[in-house]
Amino acid sequence: MISENELLHVMALQRVPNLGDTSAKKLILAVGSAEGVFKEKREQLSKIEGIQAFRLRDLKLDQYLSEAAFELRLAENNQWEYRYFLDKNYPEQLKHCWDGPILYFQKGNIDLQGKLILSIVGTRKATPYGIMFCERLLESLQFLNPVIVSGFAYGIDITAQRKAMELGLQTIGCLAHGLNQIYPKIHSRFVPELLTNGGLISEFWSDDLFDRKNFLKRNRIIAGLSDATIVIESAEKGGSLVTADIANSYNREVFAVPGRSSDPLSYGCNYLIKTQQAHMLTGVEDLIYVMGWQLNPKKPKQTQLFVELTDEEKIVEAYLKEKEKEALDPISISCGLPTFKVASILLNLELKGIVRPLPGKMFQWIQ
Repeated sequence: MISENELLHVMALQRVPNLGDTSAKKLILAVGSAEGVFKEKREQLSKIEGIQAFRLRDLKLDQYLSEAAFELRLAENNQWEYRYFLDKNYPEQLKHCWDGPILYFQKGNIDLQGKLILSIVGTRKATPYGIMFCERLLESLQFLNPVIVSGFAYGIDITAQRKAMELGLQTIGCLAHGLNQIYPKIHSRFVPELLTNGGLISEFWSDDLFDRKNFLKRNRIIAGLSDATIVIESAEKGGSLVTADIANSYNREVFAVPGRSSDPLSYGCNYLIKTQQAHMLTGVEDLIYVMGWQLNPKKPKQTQLFVELTDEEKIVEAYLKEKEKEALDPISISCGLPTFKVASILLNLELKGIVRPLPGKMFQWIQ
């Protein structure tokens, strides 16, 4: 865990206009700390790959550090926890998102360790069909005990989260404003129950009010936290399609519920399916098949002894052994090997009975 002094400097970086999470991460990793970023000369910082000079022009420590100190006191008084991208308790799924937040706050009882995590999003003007499908899908998923992530908004979002609470499933609401407020206000009545088995997440501060421009940032957390994103009813344009697009950019699986071609609230889902940006979802069986979840896992085979591995195969095998399962790109990045090389190594390891491919672009260690 980072020190309070470093935490304040990380929060101060969040306030710098035009910087953004991607650039902030590059700066922290290159310099070694957020505090060091503020101390380093700008001409040196501008030499870091991918850092443009205009992003550094508002790098004023005193102004943002005092704001960070105020916000941290508020967080402590409200018992909000924080998650920093270099800490061990930062969600594993978000670690693989290049533009994931450098830091966010949360409240409630959130436990993502070893959990199946699903995002469910959709129109704010849900039809009875969309509501019924959403509720029945969650009933069918209950035995898997997934964590349900959504935006705590009208329509499909709150339908999914209320049903999750009814079924005793953990659910997380990602907010587009600070944790000190709730939008829409009518959903405040659901907060106490949600906080007992799940919680709320936001990278926005207490003075960040509800604003539509915050939706894009909020949606990337919804997509990034999850193993898969499910879209239930969407018009031709809307935030749900944006979330689906972000999930695809993260190499996560996307599912969409088909509807009648004449139904305006099915245009978005039908388009995702037609353009192969989403798998068709007609029931829980589709989700289980594509994600490769084993309902009745077979007894493990006896480990084959004395399998000879090359040095590079040993690196990949050791990484997968620790992670149990992982996608191709994160394996390539973590092992320091090009993607084409890792693909060949994984095939060899599969033939040697050490790993197996899973739907969803994943590979699992099986010995």
